[in-house]
Amino acid sequence: MNSLFASFASFMWGPWLLVLLLGTGFWLTIRLRGIQLRSLFYALRLVFSKELKGEGDISHFGSLMAALASTVGIGNLAGVSTAVALGGPGAIFWMWVTGLVGMATKYSEGFLAVKFRRINDKGEISGGPMYYLEEGLKKKWLGICFAAFGACAAFGIGNMVQANTTAIAVSETTGFSSFSVGLFLAILTGLVVIGGIKRIADVASYLVPFMVALYFAGALIVILNHIDQLGSGLKLVFEHAFTGTAATGGFAGATLANCIRYGVARGLFSNESGMGSAPIVAAAARTNHPGKQALVSMTGTFLDTLIVCSITAIAISSTGVWTSGETGVALTIQAFSAGLPGYWGKMLVTLGTIMFAFSTILGWEYYGEKCFEYLFGEKYISFYRYSWVLFVFIGAQVKLDLVWNFSDAMNALMAIPNLIGLICLSGFLVAETQLFEEGIRNGSINKFD
Repeated sequence: MNSLFASFASFMWGPWLLVLLLGTGFWLTIRLRGIQLRSLFYALRLVFSKELKGEGDISHFGSLMAALASTVGIGNLAGVSTAVALGGPGAIFWMWVTGLVGMATKYSEGFLAVKFRRINDKGEISGGPMYYLEEGLKKKWLGICFAAFGACAAFGIGNMVQANTTAIAVSETTGFSSFSVGLFLAILTGLVVIGGIKRIADVASYLVPFMVALYFAGALIVILNHIDQLGSGLKLVFEHAFTGTAATGGFAGATLANCIRYGVARGLFSNESGMGSAPIVAAAARTNHPGKQALVSMTGTFLDTLIVCSITAIAISSTGVWTSGETGVALTIQAFSAGLPGYWGKMLVTLGTIMFAFSTILGWEYYGEKCFEYLFGEKYISFYRYSWVLFVFIGAQVKLDLVWNFSDAMNALMAIPNLIGLICLSGFLVAETQLFEEGIRNGSINKFD
């Protein structure tokens, strides 16, 4: 079964899906006239605005932090370093391209999620691709497919994989058993997720800024300690982006095709643009217009890929450790150890791994819960939440090759109906965006309230 899912996941994440994800971002960028560039500063200001009008369960800031809780994770540590290790420094350039066009995708997902959201019997907001596929595209079967794949993927990539990563990191650093780590993590998760999206957003609003600031500060120190190599490191990024990278040191070399492939793949893995996960929490935001939350959602990709991923990539390239032959988290640890004294480099990356993994568990619980609610109704939500906590404990104990492959397959299957919806509803999205921007210009829509 593991071999079957591995082959299926490999096929699903082949070049055709990467082209579809990236192509959708380019298409939406053109149709929306580069909204990610035109409106970025306004979007960043919106993040911190307090929307007092409109429906919603959480603030703009809370929704962004909850979304970043799931996207700023292992992809920023292991994904970026893998892209550089297998694609060369030029992969960073293609990761930037992916992030830039992915901002238009994330804007589109957020707009449609708020536009077609609904209030459930408990008075809570429910939204996401399943609702705009059903109500906007009038294809409920596609909504059901997305929700089914999303609910399954959540228990894998958002739960067991993260719990296992945390257990390994803590066990290797402190010596605590996976049983103890899994039990503690399950209790901690339960205390948060039982309270629903409001508590998840509250915790994320403190945890995400802290973990990003701590990680960013550590990476910045690494770069400053190798400031004399920063220029040559950045030069490698642009030189190798269009030529590939010759073998050097422990680096085996990379063709241009591999450079593009790993840069795009790891960029998409990190920011999840087009996957359909982030719009689920975007729909819960308190706002009086879909366009405002759409812009806030867009900043998530900017912060995740163009800021956090970039700082990791630049630390790796400027320290020169990308030629060592290491990959994944080991390469990130090597870069941080080269710029921080003693064991501080390893400790910081380990702490980042733990915090990023835990935040992902929280964010993906809400994604999976809303997919589950769409399929079975809100009366079974308590059962889902308790099951989630149990699987956190289980995930910390078991080998996860099958779970990884199964999750990869489900994530790819999530993306397909979502991308169909984005492409088919792009005309509607463009018209609504034009009305939104016109309203902002003539004052009929308040910019911040």
